[in-house]
Amino acid sequence: MPKRIIISGGGTGGHIYPAIAIANELKTIDPAIEILFVGAEGKMEMEKVPRAGYRIIGLPVVGIKRQLTLENLAFPFKLGRSFLRARQIVREFGPDVAVGVGGYASGPVLLAASLKGIPTLIQEQNSYAGLTNKLLSRGARTICVAYPGMEAFFPAQKIKLTGNPVRTDIMQAIGKRTEGLAFFNLEPNRKTLLIIGGSQGARTINESIEKDLRLLIQSGHQVVWQTGPLFIDRARKAIADAGASQVKAFDFIYEMDLAYAAADVVVSRAGALSVSELCLVEKPAILVPFPAASEDHQTKNALSLVNRQAALLVNDHAAPSELVPAALRLLDDPDQQQKLSQHIRELARPKAAREIAEEVLKLIK
Repeated sequence: MPKRIIISGGGTGGHIYPAIAIANELKTIDPAIEILFVGAEGKMEMEKVPRAGYRIIGLPVVGIKRQLTLENLAFPFKLGRSFLRARQIVREFGPDVAVGVGGYASGPVLLAASLKGIPTLIQEQNSYAGLTNKLLSRGARTICVAYPGMEAFFPAQKIKLTGNPVRTDIMQAIGKRTEGLAFFNLEPNRKTLLIIGGSQGARTINESIEKDLRLLIQSGHQVVWQTGPLFIDRARKAIADAGASQVKAFDFIYEMDLAYAAADVVVSRAGALSVSELCLVEKPAILVPFPAASEDHQTKNALSLVNRQAALLVNDHAAPSELVPAALRLLDDPDQQQKLSQHIRELARPKAAREIAEEVLKLIK
């Protein structure tokens, strides 16, 4: 009988893509494994996971808002319904192991699995553990983490330092520069700035680029700009008004391996997945942490690189005045680029997906 594994969580690309990478590695080890994803209704995993070739079921679970809102009144009811549905899914699918990658859906699913005696594994992407994973860690058999020092949040005997899994294509980005330049219609004799704000875009980064777009044009460099869906029309208008044919804007980039390959410098938020990808592709980066991330974990992620001279940091509040000038200085400083690339390379963990998949399989009786 084939092994069966549930993978739950999502909400952002930072949760979804590691989950897909783990699933892909499990299928590489044992193609007969049956994998079921469980996500949150209306969240991006409901589109991204089927696109990767996996079945997913949605729960009505939502996050709790930090402000007092009417939505928070519905939270306990949706959580209760989600737990009952998760219990039904676990009973019907009969998994050998349940894996939680963070995000709304992982709580009900891992709790339902634990109560049935099914072993669970948590994958914590950030350098500061989220509340859901801290609560679930009590019942988890194994906790795979990306950063040292996570004993501050989890029982030390359960921790495995694996790094964050990333998609195979991104691990193969090095050596694709010519292909990347051609794909984005870029000129090989110009420096390329890649701007990514996460799967939904980053308003502060977008507005900072828009504000100083003429500075970027005057520099002679070219830009690949992932804006997210809410800013794309505004970005395209700004580009058209400025006559900036060397600035290419996209709401979402699926071919991130080619985008990284074409880039000389990257501006990015400091989500755990973005940080792990930057380490693997060895790119000099300027990180702009999202200040409203829970427990300010993006700043902690960024500092884990900055403290090792592996990246530069521009705070969100300073980005409108400092981001583009900092990017231009780095683009014009090949020695600094080389130093950052060398140091960020040392933090890469290219076998993370394989190590996590092996930990999952160890839990099967």
